[in-house]
Amino acid sequence: MRTGHDLELVHVTKRYPNGAVAVDNVSHLFQAGSYVCLLGPSGCGKSSTLRMIAGHETVSDGAILLSNRDVSALPPAKRGTAMMFQSYALFPHLTVRDNVAFSLKMKGVDRSTRDKRAMELLELVDMQRHQDRLPDQLSGGQQQRVALARALITDPQVLLLDEPLSALDPFLRIRMRTELKKLQRELGITFIHVTHGQDEALALADEIVVMNNAVIEQAGPARDVWMRPRSEFVARFMGGHNVIDLAGGKAAIRADAVRIGTQGQSATVINVEYQGAHVALATKMGESDILALIPEAEFFENPKNPGESVFLTWDEGRLHRLQA
Repeated sequence: MRTGHDLELVHVTKRYPNGAVAVDNVSHLFQAGSYVCLLGPSGCGKSSTLRMIAGHETVSDGAILLSNRDVSALPPAKRGTAMMFQSYALFPHLTVRDNVAFSLKMKGVDRSTRDKRAMELLELVDMQRHQDRLPDQLSGGQQQRVALARALITDPQVLLLDEPLSALDPFLRIRMRTELKKLQRELGITFIHVTHGQDEALALADEIVVMNNAVIEQAGPARDVWMRPRSEFVARFMGGHNVIDLAGGKAAIRADAVRIGTQGQSATVINVEYQGAHVALATKMGESDILALIPEAEFFENPKNPGESVFLTWDEGRLHRLQA
């Protein structure tokens, strides 16, 4: 028997009364103490999966096990999970400290004990100086920290985060990514983070679980999913890969593995985009759209313009066969 606070989905399905299936017979083991990103396009089933784990959606079929205990029928407060919502959902009339302490108040914990615990959590997220402010006196990043502290006050075994960075500006999003990862390492608990951002998932996750059409397409360490996509969907969704037709099936080749040569596959330049460290060269090779990421200095030694013909080349060993 496994030890620790592993979370396991066992043949979990979410079916709505209108017949729509949001999650279809999904089984997956989330390792205790890992940072997992559920990644996929809108409507793929990732948020429904998160809400079922939290207890905010009922499970139509299957079971959710936490530490080998079936929590599928338990109310959210009894599961050992806590959820941080996309909107942060702070009470506007309560101070920062009282927002964080709220769930302990509901459990009947006395004022001094809950305030002491709330201040410990506010210190953890570096918000203790703002304990007496109201939510509308805080920036988006500060509200997020308060929402995190409030979710953590129940000492959950699993913290569930529903697109927690989507409301932040790009600069703050990158800073908060660093802080979320640091916090997860310090706490040592499982974080399950829903996102549709590939960069966010690669930056944060020990494991990426890619969902599409209500099922898991691929799951594994972030680098494995990026380097070895199993399907055309994963290769295209993760970005940075070209999908090309070969005899006997499809293959993926990373855009940074494609080069311009004096011989190779003939292609026409469609667009040129300067991206700083490299130049993105969009080309048409027969029926296939092929993207080449050329190091900046190399490109400007021999620049290309839309409409020009080029030869594309790559190391055959970098081609990665895809499953049908």
